[in-house]
Amino acid sequence: MIKNYFSYYSQKYASKWLVLAIDLALVILTFLLAYIVRFSFTLNFDVNQLAVQLPLVLVIAAFSFLVFGSFKSVIRHTGFTDVVNVFKSVALMTILSIAIVLVNKFTNFLPSYTIPSSIIAIHALLCFVALSGARLVFKISYNYLKCKLNTTKNILIYGAGESGMITYNALLNNTSVQYNVVSFIDDDVKKKGKFINRVPIVKNSKIDEDFIKTNYIDEIIIACQTMNSNKIIKMVDGFIDLDIAIKKVPPIEKWINGELNTSQIKQFQVEDLLGRAPIQIDNPNLLNEFNGETIVVTGAAGSIGSEITKQLANYDVKQLILIDQAESALYDVEQELKRNGKYNFVAIVADIRDGLRVDSIFQKYKPTMVFHAAAYKHVPLMEASPYEAIKINVNGTKILADTASNYNVKKFVFVSTDKAVNPTSVMGATKRMAEMYISCLQKESKTKFITTRFGNVLGSNGSVIPLFKKQIENGKSLTLTHKEITRYFMTIPEASQLVLEAGTMGKGGEIFIFDMGESVKIFDLAKNMIKLSGLRYPEDIDIEITGLRPGEKLYEELLANGENTLSTYHKKIMISKTRMLEYSKVKTQIEELCITNRFQNNSIVLKMKHLIPEYKSNNSDYEKFDKRVQIYKKAKGLNAISSTKTYNKN
Repeated sequence: MIKNYFSYYSQKYASKWLVLAIDLALVILTFLLAYIVRFSFTLNFDVNQLAVQLPLVLVIAAFSFLVFGSFKSVIRHTGFTDVVNVFKSVALMTILSIAIVLVNKFTNFLPSYTIPSSIIAIHALLCFVALSGARLVFKISYNYLKCKLNTTKNILIYGAGESGMITYNALLNNTSVQYNVVSFIDDDVKKKGKFINRVPIVKNSKIDEDFIKTNYIDEIIIACQTMNSNKIIKMVDGFIDLDIAIKKVPPIEKWINGELNTSQIKQFQVEDLLGRAPIQIDNPNLLNEFNGETIVVTGAAGSIGSEITKQLANYDVKQLILIDQAESALYDVEQELKRNGKYNFVAIVADIRDGLRVDSIFQKYKPTMVFHAAAYKHVPLMEASPYEAIKINVNGTKILADTASNYNVKKFVFVSTDKAVNPTSVMGATKRMAEMYISCLQKESKTKFITTRFGNVLGSNGSVIPLFKKQIENGKSLTLTHKEITRYFMTIPEASQLVLEAGTMGKGGEIFIFDMGESVKIFDLAKNMIKLSGLRYPEDIDIEITGLRPGEKLYEELLANGENTLSTYHKKIMISKTRMLEYSKVKTQIEELCITNRFQNNSIVLKMKHLIPEYKSNNSDYEKFDKRVQIYKKAKGLNAISSTKTYNKN
């Protein structure tokens, strides 16, 4: 209420005509002061002559102010442009005064209007200082009173460079929340002890608990674009008990119309804490690769599929064919593409398990490339439903790959997972079988089949990060299956870039893997998410250990036992040297499994374990079959289908 009261009266009475009246009053005052200065601070001058000159000076001043509109600006937001307008008005007033004095000198039209040139010069200087100073004093006073009357947030800005200055100006120009920038933080020794708009620059080492408490700091805003995640985590750890928020300024390319708005300054997200720099793929060959192509994307409404779609839409493709069985999610993707001005696509609700439907789509649109991202991926759910996992992940991939091969599609890029490496779950095993099938198909097809493997994707549907966020929002304990569990993480754009790059780089038969840096301990990730939410662990939010779920690993791998890698031109992308397969035998067995796939979970899993010798169940009812398979193979004297002695050097 106080805020509204103050705002109402400041706008009602600080009108432009009031500003003009004050400006004219300052003109009179400075003109009188100019005489006093000229006559050595005495009153030894002709007062009658001054009385004659003042009205004409007022008329000239009013005319000058009206010409340049210096009184029309919002005084509480006075800036450099407003001061320039004041200067122009004073300059015009001075020029007109000199002109009238010169004309009067020759015509003697107004004998009393003979102002000494020294008076005019002194008046011009005093008038400019008074008019500009009055505006700045009002602005400072307004902001000071506003700070006193309104709730103010005390801010530290990390980074005293250009981005820091832009952040500072964005905060000051915010009208909904009042910010008070206490100081800038910068590690540059040269900036130590300097000021920006009266705000001091201090070293990071000076920002300690006493400094935070003494200055009642509410937020630290990271304006520095190059600050690494380890430093951020350290800062979060250091200040978590002090109940302050740590936020970041987004990259310049994400600013709205090239300008920063305070609404864009957000809390740090978990992807900012991966412990590695984001992977950037800048390959000009992508432009040529997708130019004029008709591309099918399956799972186009999912996390990876939708991002692949958005990125492909930025290229000069002939047409995008978006396939998904989730109609609502596919509709959302369709609308987003249209909002972004993309119309060269067709959204089709279809099930990749339906061979006739898939064939009709390929027959109608004649695609030249396929990005296959459709899959069931939830480990515990698929552990309970092997039939469904095989139907989608194996048979769906088989139908799509066979159709692509029949229509001589140039490239088929398959999105796999690190859970396919030494699988411990039904889901991982089905993805490995899909990898094996397209490797077999590569031997007899003109289509180039390419596989990409990567770890968990931040923010994808069903991943741990959205779950943690919901639990924090609801004030519930975070649920974690094991304190020592680790995962590799990448962002959705990174994963999609890798898939597109694989589509360009692949020659057929490769499995591309991604250098994802160090694996992340989920327990530490959970603690950091609690801290970044402005809460404390375990006082505000605790972490509950629930035990490993069926089929879940403690850690994931990117390479199977005995596998190795070949480097590529991108240091973050490698090619897996996979173990050699008995292609005809493996292909036949996978085809038979797809045909005989029934609801008998035990028999299905047993067949899968015979087919994939490295498949060892973990924390699952199917562990009982592992020993049985080993005994069977030993009794029959069978070798693993995958030989460890030779490698596929695709």
